[in-house]
Amino acid sequence: MEHPENDDKYIGLTVNSGVSQPPVVNPYMTRRKRRPMPTAGEFVEGILKGDVSMLSRAVTLVESVSPDHYALAQEVIEKCLPHSGNSRRIGITGVPGAGKSTSIDVFGLHVLKQGGKLAVLAIDPSSERTKGSILGDKTRMEKLSIHPSAFIRPSPSAGSLGGVARKTRETIVLCEAAGYNNIFVETVGVGQSETAVHSMVDFFLLIQLAGTGDELQGIKRGIMEMADGIVINKADGDNIGRAKLAQAQFKSALHLFPPTTSGWMPEVLCYSGYYELGIPEVWAMIDRYFEFVKGNGYFERKRHEQARYWMYETINERLRSAFYDNPQVETMLADRERLVLDNRLSSFIAAREVLNFYFDNIAGNRTK
Repeated sequence: MEHPENDDKYIGLTVNSGVSQPPVVNPYMTRRKRRPMPTAGEFVEGILKGDVSMLSRAVTLVESVSPDHYALAQEVIEKCLPHSGNSRRIGITGVPGAGKSTSIDVFGLHVLKQGGKLAVLAIDPSSERTKGSILGDKTRMEKLSIHPSAFIRPSPSAGSLGGVARKTRETIVLCEAAGYNNIFVETVGVGQSETAVHSMVDFFLLIQLAGTGDELQGIKRGIMEMADGIVINKADGDNIGRAKLAQAQFKSALHLFPPTTSGWMPEVLCYSGYYELGIPEVWAMIDRYFEFVKGNGYFERKRHEQARYWMYETINERLRSAFYDNPQVETMLADRERLVLDNRLSSFIAAREVLNFYFDNIAGNRTK
């Protein structure tokens, strides 16, 4: 563009044209070709070989909400299922700040010293506003994240119940098929997610802190009833006395609970994740538990109960998706919602009308 200041009537005034702007995109950059989606057979072959890259892609496929990916993901899971079930599944929970990620780091290293492989499925809370999550668990597991025999997979909770990732159960199957004989499932904290995690693990570990007030007030009774073991973290330095006191309080409280269905009496131990104190004792407790439940047959019974539970959960999820994802139902829901908000229709009648419409016009047609 020519500057008006360069006109002849402005004697002695000149404006240079300046430097041309470089392109926004790097001209030397070559666009990477998108890798084609592997077939179910290629996925399974890579997973059974222990290919971490293929395992990661398979987990991403399972977590996808795209309807196009669902059938392929289910086929991969079905083919991996015969190669699964040969691991120790351990759920780890505790109040925020209890040191779950630090503890998993040292627990994992202790397990890997004994041989085998470890997969850590860390559920990262998603923002209810932006639906995003930090996925920063690898940064808190400094040693484990670089270990060649460890696989750490942070997954966003994506708004599911209590923060539990919707596909964690299927991810466990894939990791077991890839040869990971130890599975840790970390929850976001004390809440409803513990019920879902408890339904997919063999051992449920509750991490607690001492010196934060009334310890028994700071944890829900329901969580303590689910726990197979309670460990008091940060039992070091001046905090050892408080940790021992908290240990005695938890032991007394556990005696007031009804007997567990496994017949196992939960143990309460103290340790320090930061200073790596008492780690072998915690894992020895877990070894005793597995020896106990496999000896009395509870281990297999629990696995069968969990398989049945997740069958019905999958049915419920599919029914819910089929209902809410239907365009006709979406339109009718919006219409009935306006009537309810205008006080022209009760909530119960509106719900009944939408359900009757679905069963008479949509669900009925699918079964014919």
